[in-house]
Amino acid sequence: MLARPTISVWNHSNASEVVGKVTLPAVCTAPIRLDVVQFVHDQISRNTRQGHGVFTEAGMQHSAVSWGPGRAVARVPRVGGSGTNRCAQGAFANSVRKGRMFAPLKTWRRWHRKVNIKQKRHAVAAALAASAVTPLVFARGHRVQNIPNLPLVVDDKLEGIEKTKDAVAFLKRFGAYEDVERVANTKVVRPGKGKLRNRRHRLRRGPLFVYSNENVTLLRAVRNLPGVEIANVNRLNLRQLAPGGHLGRFIIWTESAFKTLDKLFGTYRVAAQGKTGYHLHRTVLTNPDIAKIINSDAVQSAIRNKKENRPLHGKQKKNPLKNAAAMEKLNPHSLTLRKMEQTASENNKNKRDLAIKAKRGLSKGKSADEKKQYNQRKKTSRAFMSGVHKSLNDAYEK
Repeated sequence: MLARPTISVWNHSNASEVVGKVTLPAVCTAPIRLDVVQFVHDQISRNTRQGHGVFTEAGMQHSAVSWGPGRAVARVPRVGGSGTNRCAQGAFANSVRKGRMFAPLKTWRRWHRKVNIKQKRHAVAAALAASAVTPLVFARGHRVQNIPNLPLVVDDKLEGIEKTKDAVAFLKRFGAYEDVERVANTKVVRPGKGKLRNRRHRLRRGPLFVYSNENVTLLRAVRNLPGVEIANVNRLNLRQLAPGGHLGRFIIWTESAFKTLDKLFGTYRVAAQGKTGYHLHRTVLTNPDIAKIINSDAVQSAIRNKKENRPLHGKQKKNPLKNAAAMEKLNPHSLTLRKMEQTASENNKNKRDLAIKAKRGLSKGKSADEKKQYNQRKKTSRAFMSGVHKSLNDAYEK
């Protein structure tokens, strides 16, 4: 948005002479809402369409009937008769030659759209605010390098220009004729059938003159310049202020029209006089740099200190079957029982180890002679068992 408190008023016949100052209208500081502008532009653009449709009986004027199943052909209705190429050809369906179209257009289709009046006013205010921002005007493609300043406000004598050559001289004097030449160089023939329907050429948009008084002669002076348009400040149109839904139209104001904006749209203190019950849209955030706001001294001095080790959902519950401290709170005797279980487990383990060692003859209490006798008895028992097995095998073989 623009922040200059006053705007210079230039003499229309001298580009270096400032004849006065005007206060910047509040609408030029309105929030630039691209989403609102694009939505409203899309909706109101539909209101220029004319209802049309196809002939109600188109594609349905055939003496055709389906052959039914069993003929190895599709069940689409087929033209009767014989002796011509048209015989047995499909009819009626939208997928066949000379058939009807799918979902034919009707004249009672909902061609037009209703848009909330306050929403339209917000969109116009946003477009006016964007037209006063130089980067947005440049981004839209306008040639405004040599303009004294934006918005460009000229004295009311500009409305008295009658000749096109005088209007061209004015544009050249203020460096705005480059934009008109840009538009003239982009004039091309429209592709498609639109060239047969009174819209043969496509053209970009150039400067927009906004005046205040009725029946000014400037209307006739600029109507033959390519891309140049003119509008009354009391009848501003979003399709002229933001063609195609793109913000940043280059606007040339007359002094009286520029002063009328505060009366039409009001200020942030006074409601609009020209639009009943309308108040300018206020921005939700005047400073969108959230990080800067959070880290500022004013905010940091007012917030509390950060809490450490704060659980996510209050106090966390612990499972006493897995946590010894939680079990001890529920059953103080649990620690004693746990120690008893550990002691019993250790004693059982020692007993098992001793039994295994005793079985292997490796216990610590045996001497060398006892170990020798144990091994001898073991060999004797093995020899005896092998003899028994051998005798049993011999008896079985006999």
